[in-house]
Amino acid sequence: MRVFFIFFILIILQFNSKAQCDNSPGQCPTSTFPVCGTSVFVQNSVPLRAGKRLPGPCNADGVTDINPYWYQFTCYQAGTLGFEITPNNLNDDYDWQLYDITGRDPNDVYADGSMVVAANWSGLSGKTGASAAGNQLMNCGGNNYPNYSAMPTLQLNHKYILLVSHFTSSQSGYTLSFQGGTASIANPVLPSLQNTSATCDASTIYVKLSKPMKRSSLTNTGNEFSLSYPGINVINATPINNSNSFEMDSIALTLDKPLPPGDHFVIIKNGSDGNTLLDNCDVGIPENEKIEIKISKIDPTPMNKMTPLKCAPQQIELLFDKGIKCNSIATDGSDFIITGASPVTILSAIGNCNNGLSRSIIVSLSAPIIVGGNYQISLKNGSDGNTIIDSCGQETLSGASISFDLKNTVSADFIYQLSSDCKSNTAQFNHDGNNGVNEWKWNIDNQIFTIQNPTVTFLSYGSKNAELIVSNGFCADTSSQTIVLDNEIKADFETNSVLCPEDSASFVDRSIGKNLSYQWLFDNGESSILKDPPTQKYPVLLYEKNYQVRLIVKNIQCADTTFQTIKVLMSCHIAVPTAFTPNGDGLNDFLYPLNAFNADSLEFRVYNRAGQIIFESFDPNKKWDGTVAGQQQPIGNYAWVLNYVERNTGKRFSIQGKTALIR
Repeated sequence: MRVFFIFFILIILQFNSKAQCDNSPGQCPTSTFPVCGTSVFVQNSVPLRAGKRLPGPCNADGVTDINPYWYQFTCYQAGTLGFEITPNNLNDDYDWQLYDITGRDPNDVYADGSMVVAANWSGLSGKTGASAAGNQLMNCGGNNYPNYSAMPTLQLNHKYILLVSHFTSSQSGYTLSFQGGTASIANPVLPSLQNTSATCDASTIYVKLSKPMKRSSLTNTGNEFSLSYPGINVINATPINNSNSFEMDSIALTLDKPLPPGDHFVIIKNGSDGNTLLDNCDVGIPENEKIEIKISKIDPTPMNKMTPLKCAPQQIELLFDKGIKCNSIATDGSDFIITGASPVTILSAIGNCNNGLSRSIIVSLSAPIIVGGNYQISLKNGSDGNTIIDSCGQETLSGASISFDLKNTVSADFIYQLSSDCKSNTAQFNHDGNNGVNEWKWNIDNQIFTIQNPTVTFLSYGSKNAELIVSNGFCADTSSQTIVLDNEIKADFETNSVLCPEDSASFVDRSIGKNLSYQWLFDNGESSILKDPPTQKYPVLLYEKNYQVRLIVKNIQCADTTFQTIKVLMSCHIAVPTAFTPNGDGLNDFLYPLNAFNADSLEFRVYNRAGQIIFESFDPNKKWDGTVAGQQQPIGNYAWVLNYVERNTGKRFSIQGKTALIR
């Protein structure tokens, strides 16, 4: 690895005041020299400057941009890049590093090593570069690395910068030439005059070039240019519109007197430096090339354009061909008046100002314009004593106007009428169609209609949403309503499903509907017309019997009927059988408490001969089938315990016994 520290410390001590990049030409990544692949760049001497640390593949060697020059170029044809740096003194040590800065801040080279494309920091003196003789892209510090790296591959339209670093502490220079690669870094666009424009008074002409050109090829007096109009001359030329201090893409030509209105030509010629304007490859614009410059008569900027208006506008934006001086716009809007189908009051006017000029003026109104018809916005002298003044100092004439048409605002409000039968509801929807409405979009309970007055049948009850969007092609509106369909009628009630002897059945109405009348038929010879009828008794028989209770509900239009069955038992005395036969014949197959209809907090447990619980239930309908874990249990007697609370009396009972399992 190269020994850096002796030279590096000496340089820092000697040139510490120049350690920071000051954007001197070529000394920083942001002030790079533009180069062309078809010419040799000559640097006769190298200013001494301490370097900044450079991250990248050779970061471990502590590489810095000591005594640097930075060059920039763009790839116009993809391929390999070959170049050679030849020191004026072949005993000098020059190094280099190539970066792809496409879409990046050039100063990122000091922070992001991934931008490095190729490098050579060999400790050997003499020529260096990238050529077919190189065998790797990255050669880091030390005498073990050769002076030539492999040629990197450039990508089309990518932008690159090349650092040339002079490690030797001298100011001897070098030449930089590009050779041997297949990539092209020469801009193929031929240099030419592209277009022209002029200031309002035609005393300055702006010339746009087809590509960036060398600033050094332009003289301060602009003697490379002449005009076709006799007696008017260029007296000064200033590069503009390019941040690179070495290039220019536009030029401002100052004339000794304004050009008169008409069509003229700007002509380029060899200047006092012996050439026209040169690009980075020293290709010049052809001598005597000319380009037209049109000088128009200075007329006031008309007020004749505005942005399209929307429904019920509360702002009007006026557009202008030239910039309007912002200080000529009366902020209270008094430069303008609006007349038409309804009265309109202007609140304010403001420009979208940039450097004191605005190409648009927004006129704000006190309220939206909602009445359709023809309107006109006109210009007048405002509270500031003038109308509006353009960038050339011309005042737009009072009385200038723009006409515009508006349509009435629309309303989507709608009405509906309901008609009902006993199974459905039908709604007739109506919209008045006022103010030229010609588009309807209904969304009624997720059904879409595009006619003015749809009819919808609802087969279910509850809340239904209805939304309408209307338009007259200019204004639109939306309205919605919730339709409550609460005319459903449905008979329903609750009662005892099982009834013990001497118990009474109770009835709770759960019917749905309004203004209902009731008729109860209890199947015991009794009836009632009350909503909440009295409890009912049923005869005690020597067998179980089912009684069918019927409820009929009615309103003016409709009726509905429902039935429920009450089973009346012979007995509700809780008992546990003394034997059961779990053989699947449907007779006495299970062991469980019989008639436990009025038992609460029931607990029933069965034990084997060892006293282990083999069945447990807290539900009177859960029954033991004579198995444990799917295995049939042997025949014999099984002990059981039954605990429960009698519902009617609240008395707690605990009963024990045995039951024989018979197969």
